[in-house]
Amino acid sequence: MRGGGLLVAGTTSDAGKSVVTAGICRWLVRQGVKVAPFKGQNMSLNSFVTREGAEIGRAQAMQAQAARVEPTALMNPVLLKPGGDRSSQVVLMGRPVGEMSARGYHGGRQQTLFEPVLACLEELRATHDAVICEGAGSPAEINLRRTDIVNMGIARAARLPVVVVGDIDRGGVFAQFFGTTALLAPEDQELIAGYLVNKFRGDVTLLEPGLDMLHGLTGRRTFGVLPYAHGLGIDEEDGLRVSLRGTVRESVVAPPLGADVLRVAVCAVPLMSNFTDVDALAAEPGVIVRFVDRPEELADADLVVVPGTRGTVKALAWLRERGLADAIARRAAEGRPVLGICGGFQALGEHIEDEVESKAGAVDGLGLLPVRVRFAREKTLARPVGEALGERVEGYEIHHGVADVRGGEPFLDGCRAGSVWGTHWHGSLESDGFRRAFLREVAEAAGRAFVPAPDTSFHTLREEQLDRLGDLIEEHADTDALLRLIEEGAPKGLPFVPPGAP
Repeated sequence: MRGGGLLVAGTTSDAGKSVVTAGICRWLVRQGVKVAPFKGQNMSLNSFVTREGAEIGRAQAMQAQAARVEPTALMNPVLLKPGGDRSSQVVLMGRPVGEMSARGYHGGRQQTLFEPVLACLEELRATHDAVICEGAGSPAEINLRRTDIVNMGIARAARLPVVVVGDIDRGGVFAQFFGTTALLAPEDQELIAGYLVNKFRGDVTLLEPGLDMLHGLTGRRTFGVLPYAHGLGIDEEDGLRVSLRGTVRESVVAPPLGADVLRVAVCAVPLMSNFTDVDALAAEPGVIVRFVDRPEELADADLVVVPGTRGTVKALAWLRERGLADAIARRAAEGRPVLGICGGFQALGEHIEDEVESKAGAVDGLGLLPVRVRFAREKTLARPVGEALGERVEGYEIHHGVADVRGGEPFLDGCRAGSVWGTHWHGSLESDGFRRAFLREVAEAAGRAFVPAPDTSFHTLREEQLDRLGDLIEEHADTDALLRLIEEGAPKGLPFVPPGAP
């Protein structure tokens, strides 16, 4: 096999496209297939820096790990990073090329990106046995079809067979499958090979009559019914869309080694980016991670995290409006631990000069760290390696803010002042030795008899999660049929489902 391919589309956002794509990649690589993930256009605030210094969606980096290949910009040539309700930063081949409104992007710019996106896909297909592509949203977004470069536009240009994933846990999956197909043009429908049911609970035999009727209505088969799987903890693409209050990151079900647990409160700032930074904390036995948006929710927290954000100045205003800024300042005065990461680190500083991101000019920070920040037009994209608390640390940097550290104790590229820590390094807590040393410091400052597990390996846990995704595909999907699709394309003679695209 060389240059095979498949597009995993979805009936909705969050239908499970990212995890199904990762699962297929992991299943294929275990069969000895050289496979790569691909998403032509991604909208996400969770991003990652490749070894060549390119910024891509974090979900594609996770899928590359599932495929056991090094992530590259080819796997996500266009990344849109929302800066508000109507505009996004456009990242092309890993580098920002400007801000653009949704109307401006869909009105012309997107079409100019089609050829570069297609070229990236073809380069991957030329060097891999198979490329598993992920769509975005729904392929039946008929208002956007003309400028589409991520769903049926790329599928038709590259002659990719398409499997549509539907989340049955939300209900209405049969209507979604039928309606998605029926709203596509005949040329697009020719590539819709069938469906994959995701997040099913219960007896699958009760579902089978509906699947048979769906086949009769559309002439297309269902390639599998994937059960609802708890505790996957896989990187999310677009963030937590609903209210974050009370949301708990999925944790390892294991008791703490010491007498106490550690409670971590993550401030759910606007335009929160790379909240996956706290996944490594949630992976520790006895660490409870939750997102908060009220000052009273910090009262029992042993550690407060101010995470990354695409809008540092907006996040500062939000922290002050909510009363969280005062609550964090009181914690710092009492010697209770606070950690700021990237935009959160910037917010904890003394002063910000921003003519780039918010264009707000001079803004006072929370004044908890001796740091002044100036926003540069050039974005810092790096994969630094260093040492902190006597342990080796790896991370990645994605920021416009340049920090001038004027005191405190050195901490990675930032500093520590008393119980307040700040760094631009995302992913640092995935370094096991450093994470354990940091948690010991937090536990001591918080007066908790918490003991980090000596053998928790975040990389091993992530590999186990990816293997679980591969197992879901291997055990609950028709893998022989999926392999034929990847090798041979969509079956010939698939029937047209009226009415088609208007």
